[in-house]
Amino acid sequence: MPERRAIHERPAAPEPLPRPVVDAHCHIDMRGGEEDALSPEQALDLAAAVNVTGIVQVGCSIRDVAAAVAMAEAHDGIVAAIGIHPNEAPRLAARGELDAAIAEVERLAAGSAAVRGIGETGLDHFRTREPEGHATQEQAFRAHIDVARRLGHALVIHDRDAHADVLRVLLDELANGGLPEVVQFHCFSGDAAMARVAAEHGWFVSFAGTVTFGNARDLHEAAPVVPRERILVETDAPYLTPTPHRGRVNASYLVPLTVRRLAELRGADLDALCDDLHANAVAAFGTFR
Repeated sequence: MPERRAIHERPAAPEPLPRPVVDAHCHIDMRGGEEDALSPEQALDLAAAVNVTGIVQVGCSIRDVAAAVAMAEAHDGIVAAIGIHPNEAPRLAARGELDAAIAEVERLAAGSAAVRGIGETGLDHFRTREPEGHATQEQAFRAHIDVARRLGHALVIHDRDAHADVLRVLLDELANGGLPEVVQFHCFSGDAAMARVAAEHGWFVSFAGTVTFGNARDLHEAAPVVPRERILVETDAPYLTPTPHRGRVNASYLVPLTVRRLAELRGADLDALCDDLHANAVAAFGTFR
């Protein structure tokens, strides 16, 4: 059996960014492949060394929402977003536990200043394909929107193979009660037309390492469309590791690879883009202490 890679055998750190930025969506405590998860202290130290100075830690199952809150409360530089992942929602509903889980998310979010976002929530038609599961996901999505709206927190959206339905729900909620002030498309996977819809409504669009992939034409075309005051960058670590380390374990310290690719695609000055990304993360999620 091959020996498990140690932490020091992760991808090498890229050149530091010239200005601070924030990883707007991360799962620090999740393992990736055979790698052990980084501790929060390791994740923050490695990130700070390349000028990634804040992390949004996301808890997206009933098992890990409390842990995400505790991590954010214990560490400067980390804030939390918590919710029930759309693929988790049908499983909880089948056990009659979905409403209680969303109520627990609201209780934790209302009780901690370290929680700044509700989600990730939304629709996933890739892993949940049956119509009944789609209906449950939409029910949970609308419930999360209501929680985020009432608490004044950012709404963090997971959208996989469900662009039209996600937009339908958002526009319906906008017309009937309204949306939270901050809406973030986490790991944006749409095209330029969808990015224009987001821009029209003032929604944040967050790009992950997928924008560095050579075959990601839709993302390459969408990146220049997003207004400078609405663009974010993220890892979704330990997943979606940017080129040239695609397939290995991701972490916040690899954000500079994505930022530099975004600068190329947008024809943007790197310093100015970093300043925009940092300011936008603070506008969406507040200060990172």
